[in-house]
Amino acid sequence: MPQPLAGAAVRKPSGAGLQAGAYNAAMSSADASPISKDPVKPSNFLRQIIEADLANGTHAQRRWGGSPGDGDHHNQGQVDVAKIRTRFPPEPNGYLHVGHAKAICLNFGLARDYEGACHLRFDDTNPEKEDQEYVDSIIDAVHWLGFGWKEADGHENLYFASNYFDFMYRAAEYLIEQGLAYVDEQSADDMKANRGDFSRPGVDSPFRSRTVAENLARFREMRDGKLPDGAAVLRAKIDMASPNINLRDPAIYRVRHAEHHNTGNQWCIYPMYTFAHPIEDALEHITHSICTLEFEDQRPFYDWLLDHLREGGLIAAPQPRQYEFSRLHLTYVITSKRKLKHLVDNGIVSGWDDPRMPTIVGLRRRGYTPQSIQAFCERIGVTKDYAWIDYSTLEGCLREDLENQAHRGMVALDPLKLELTNWAEVFGSAEHLEACELPALPHAAEGQQVPVRRFTLGREVWIEREDFAEVPPKGYKRLFPGNKVRLKGGYVIECTGCEKDAEGNVTKVLATVVPDTKSGTPGADSVKVKAAITWVGVADGVQAEVRLYDRLFTDPQPDAGGKDFLTLLNPDSLKVVTAYVEPSLANAQPDEKFQFERFGYFVADRKDHTPGKPVFNRATGLKDSWGK
Repeated sequence: MPQPLAGAAVRKPSGAGLQAGAYNAAMSSADASPISKDPVKPSNFLRQIIEADLANGTHAQRRWGGSPGDGDHHNQGQVDVAKIRTRFPPEPNGYLHVGHAKAICLNFGLARDYEGACHLRFDDTNPEKEDQEYVDSIIDAVHWLGFGWKEADGHENLYFASNYFDFMYRAAEYLIEQGLAYVDEQSADDMKANRGDFSRPGVDSPFRSRTVAENLARFREMRDGKLPDGAAVLRAKIDMASPNINLRDPAIYRVRHAEHHNTGNQWCIYPMYTFAHPIEDALEHITHSICTLEFEDQRPFYDWLLDHLREGGLIAAPQPRQYEFSRLHLTYVITSKRKLKHLVDNGIVSGWDDPRMPTIVGLRRRGYTPQSIQAFCERIGVTKDYAWIDYSTLEGCLREDLENQAHRGMVALDPLKLELTNWAEVFGSAEHLEACELPALPHAAEGQQVPVRRFTLGREVWIEREDFAEVPPKGYKRLFPGNKVRLKGGYVIECTGCEKDAEGNVTKVLATVVPDTKSGTPGADSVKVKAAITWVGVADGVQAEVRLYDRLFTDPQPDAGGKDFLTLLNPDSLKVVTAYVEPSLANAQPDEKFQFERFGYFVADRKDHTPGKPVFNRATGLKDSWGK
């Protein structure tokens, strides 16, 4: 009986990034608690294709050998219990970004909704740009988004394209034997010139007429390391006059003397992506291979290759089919891995997980939740249309997710001290601290106990600097001499003036407390005021570093039309302030989210925050205010 491909089973990551314990915990967590699916999903053309295939029984008799393998392996397997098979196939040459999140949610979501299986496959066919660090980060990101690849029988669909190199080489030799591939030794410039263009057909290579024996011998010399990099490529023999330039004898193998993160120095020739991708799909018996639109012109070669391999019995029927959708175009964001790497390497951002980055690790550190990103991907839909999605849509999904679960808290981001000058007279002691409380979650679910946060009011408090005006503008309702406001959750106070330094800057606001007006007491409504302001007690407030993140670019399309994205960086994308937070926030755990009243949603930084030194990142404001 044929065996599955060597090494095709799950290989746990090693090295920097995700350690074994974290890997096992992530696998257990994600597969034991999948994201619950909505009862009704919005339709799109991919769902319509899948539903038509299921109705017509297109894949009903498809067999699955239990692991990736060739035609004989799958044909001797059982009828596949997975009604469809999709895959998410990232190249491990960088950190995943928000565009990948759309592909993850799409592929894993379709498999989930149609009782199928989704494979996580690393397209690691380019040894010079790939690294184990990226493998580990991708595994972590997919799990964090809420998806796993373990089937009901416990089989884990985690694969590496490099584990299929033996079969890919076998397929290449088969094409040579059938007269469908040849070794070309033209220079790169000659090959490019002879390829032609949209108005001019290609010219046959002088090596195109080599015999099968000559091609096999030369290809084996490539494999055995007898040719230097760039000396030769293996090309499919299709049609140099084809109107689709991708069918003009595309290169399918090249010489690369480079160590691979998985196979080491076993190989010095590597398959091109356009050759490897359809083979990977076929060996994994994928039913619906979903790609972004830039691969649409490659689909004829995808089908050409699989048609010939199926005819030769190398792969099982029915073969995979490729379908394309429009990639995500999000305003104020770039998603080119090369350009994102430039930002990291040149210190423009602090790393791949900088909260201004569109990477999944960056979004996570910024305060985004898996649920908000899934909701965003669902909301923008799946089409073939080229359209820009406004960044505010993503922020709106986060607000909706956090509104009913992020505990509230008061902060002073631009703190100004306020002294209640009659405090000792009213309470009998200047050191007296009045216990106060407010709901931590005003909109708790029905039947849920409303959590309470507690803090104290004393003679001195921190207020927001903008809440005092010595000469108030028209319509100003907060503190100015002679005006009354309520300290939220505390007492009504009346402003009496301020103190200034030698330069005329206000250093302290002076006010008096109005007795018997504490919130929640019978006298609370005895004095009417037009405003309530947030505050933090000097006695129990905690100093914190707050990082006010904003969009990284000032242009909504920083990477379009040949623009130099480096000239469009937002100089105000990060402001760091020393703030004071109420005591309930001082006990925050890393990654815990809060709504800072009046300012927006914030998260305790997952790397730098400690109970002794709180650090909070702004995730998003309470409403979209960009450019307004």
